[in-house]
Amino acid sequence: MKKSIILCSMFTMFTAVTAFAAPVTTLSSDRGIAVSVGTKETYIEGKINPKTTIGYEYLDRDTNGHQNDFYAKYNLAGSNIQAIGGYRNHMHNQSDSLYGGLAVSAPSILGFQPYASYVKGSNFGEAQIGVNFSIAMGVGVNVNYHNYVPDNGSTEHGLGAGVTFKF
Repeated sequence: MKKSIILCSMFTMFTAVTAFAAPVTTLSSDRGIAVSVGTKETYIEGKINPKTTIGYEYLDRDTNGHQNDFYAKYNLAGSNIQAIGGYRNHMHNQSDSLYGGLAVSAPSILGFQPYASYVKGSNFGEAQIGVNFSIAMGVGVNVNYHNYVPDNGSTEHGLGAGVTFKF
């Protein structure tokens, strides 16, 4: 077990400088704010009632523009299954897009919480799998693989990492 944790920690430190994609976060049931920063994306989200979270994300795509993403997540089954809906604009070579999708996360075990998400808009599709790891006192790290596929433009995929702060 210790070897697994050490290997995972080393992998996290190695990938932390490569890229970042917004993780599927779990906030307190009645309130909470999460802020996450990374090399490709930054987001802030807040719980507005026990089942609904709203947020803003800035995405710095390599060949697909600097995108703004306004979204809402609704808890369908606890916080482990969430419906996602939003609006993304400033997408290079394509029009702004409404989108919808689903996020699924497993219960947290020893601070690790794996997840997967998929959203589809009129001009793009985006999938992500990853794991959040809670370090201590609202600070966590995220390691993931993301795949962004626009209708017009270059597909972007790869490993990502980031740091999340929950208040």
